[in-house]
Amino acid sequence: MFKKILIANRGEIALRVIRTCREMGIKTVAVYSTADKDSLHVKFADEAVCIGRPQSSDSYLNIPHIMAAAEITNADAIHPGYGFLAENAKFSEICGEHNIKFIGPTPAMINAMGDKITAKETMIKAGVPVIPGSDGLLESLEQALDLAKNTVGYPIILKATAGGGGKGMRVVWHEEEMERAYNTAKAEALASFKNDGIYMEKFVEEPRHIEIQIAGDQYGKVCHLSERDCSIQRRHQKLVEESPSPFMTPELRQKMGEAAIKAASAINYESVGTIEFLVDKHRNFFFMEMNTRIQVEHCVTEEVVNFDLIKEQIKIAAGEPISGRNYEPEMHAIECRINAEDPYNDFRPSPGKITVLHQPGGHGIRIDSHVYTGYTIPPYYDSMIAKIIAVARTRDEAIDTMHRALSEYVIEGVKTTIPFHLQLMKDERFRAGDFNTKFLEGFTMH
Repeated sequence: MFKKILIANRGEIALRVIRTCREMGIKTVAVYSTADKDSLHVKFADEAVCIGRPQSSDSYLNIPHIMAAAEITNADAIHPGYGFLAENAKFSEICGEHNIKFIGPTPAMINAMGDKITAKETMIKAGVPVIPGSDGLLESLEQALDLAKNTVGYPIILKATAGGGGKGMRVVWHEEEMERAYNTAKAEALASFKNDGIYMEKFVEEPRHIEIQIAGDQYGKVCHLSERDCSIQRRHQKLVEESPSPFMTPELRQKMGEAAIKAASAINYESVGTIEFLVDKHRNFFFMEMNTRIQVEHCVTEEVVNFDLIKEQIKIAAGEPISGRNYEPEMHAIECRINAEDPYNDFRPSPGKITVLHQPGGHGIRIDSHVYTGYTIPPYYDSMIAKIIAVARTRDEAIDTMHRALSEYVIEGVKTTIPFHLQLMKDERFRAGDFNTKFLEGFTMH
């Protein structure tokens, strides 16, 4: 087992990894930017190293600085968390060159799923359902027009092959919209990812976004840990996740679980990861992408199957085998992401100093957060400041527990999404499980 792990991340995920390492008897090293010198992950790690100025490019994305911090502290492994360098194949490769274990998959596995065209081709070979679309990248506007009209059929969606977070993505409903959408998607992809490659897929109407948590070891075993429903989104960014999905049936869970295992096995995946699917209203499911890292919403799965995914990830990296069995949800869990944003003002970011903080507790409530009274939320990073997870035996009970906890949650000094979540928990359609990824398009704050 590792003696010392450097966490190449910040905020709540860095603190989450530190907690598991402490339980496992592993020393930890926190890295931080000058903007994060007072963050809790810095306070609770055994050692801490400043790696640069506030901008991510000068700190959390600065590979030479991170590697230098690992070497001077004699860390024998690096946990990347999520975001930043978590799915950077070059970083994984550099760790290996320095005899430091990257706690995650190999560079080849990251590359196999990082490019969406390659991933789609791999899934087709593995027998995993994929959305109909172009065979590879689109070479011209004329090809896009021909495919959409004669093969795929409108509506279609154009996607950046190196994309994520909704960047380089455009839905086209009619032929006359294609030229503008094609040019805009390519330009946005180039600006965001330095790669203007785009491809086409059939646009799935009224879809659910359902993902399957998987784990695989170096001995060829892969298991799944059930699903999470991540359909409550705004501009392709998840706001609420839950498990099990209110849309799921035992038959669909088995089929999707088997497909996820096929997907991971196709690249001999080792580590924890997530296979993401779109599911239409007829419960047909299609591979969307694989995240070769721990997810923000991993806590939901941990609560419904009573399983520490970070511990499993570390053990797999150390060469230990997984249990090899598939898991069924035993409880119901809902997670709300608490962001420093103003839901009454188009969710505008609200950095600043937290003057008052009261976090709820009680039976069935878990909070993962790195903030405290007096903490200043910097403007340089993602606006998420906490995750609150409610766990109960039924979905209705979990929603009621969440609403009670949110009503106790007090954060002053900055605007947060707590009012949005309170309203959502009382929404009749949400409570009935009647929602898809377009649910928030008709949702207004009051």
